[in-house]
Amino acid sequence: MGRVPPDLRQAVTPEPPLPSEILTYYARAGESARLFEGAGRIELARTQEIILRHLPPGRSTVLDVGGGPGVYACWLAGLGHEVHLIDASELHVDQARAAAARVRCALASARVGDARRLEQPDASAQAVLLLGPLYHLTEESDRLRALGEARRVLAPGGWLFAAGISRFASLLAGLVEGLMRDPAYVAIVERDVADGQHRNPTAVDYFTTAYFHQPHELTSEIARAGLTVLELLGVEGPGWLMPDLESRWSDGRERDLLLWAARVVEREPTLLGLSPHLLVVARRTA
Repeated sequence: MGRVPPDLRQAVTPEPPLPSEILTYYARAGESARLFEGAGRIELARTQEIILRHLPPGRSTVLDVGGGPGVYACWLAGLGHEVHLIDASELHVDQARAAAARVRCALASARVGDARRLEQPDASAQAVLLLGPLYHLTEESDRLRALGEARRVLAPGGWLFAAGISRFASLLAGLVEGLMRDPAYVAIVERDVADGQHRNPTAVDYFTTAYFHQPHELTSEIARAGLTVLELLGVEGPGWLMPDLESRWSDGRERDLLLWAARVVEREPTLLGLSPHLLVVARRTA
């Protein structure tokens, strides 16, 4: 398949922006707390440190696409960046605005939108965050449209930080959390591992419609969109599997060890799928 044209704004008119079950899932309002509990705290700390490794000093225009309730957007705005948040969920946009007011950070904008059809002008951002859209766009063509849009709005030399869910996330989580005792969950995992298409036909909170990447698939899609891949990293590392994660995280020394362990293996190809989240760092080089 050839390179995705840089501007696909007229090539897709999604209606609705996401399948209804995804919007229903996020309407439960659980996302605002997710990064502040359990393994989400490792995800947050590690994603922040990886972004800071690459984001240049000074004020940058940052587009947080699929920014959810604004955790990363408010953090970056607090560091002095001009941050524009876009999310498919109106609830998330409202939560992001409320969070910005609560912590007194100024978001440049926060609006409902679609990763596949951005309103921003060409070459208008120094960085784009795609920390959610690529796993809720279950068709490869839609993911490539979102990546093509990210490339379009990036200025030459701009940075892309794009996350995917590992193909084996539900398998490992099911073992750790005892979910494999439910045959319905086992059936979900079997499909996840087979083709990456995560579907949850139950009423249990086994996540919602998503695509789980193999590590090489994620980098391949980003490269095919015309971006230069610099790093493919496992985010959480092995620490998220610890049964006593809560007590470890509350101890400063143990918390440092969990983060250190994640850094040690973050580029190890044989262990990338161990992390529930993968993060690609890429640039628009032309």
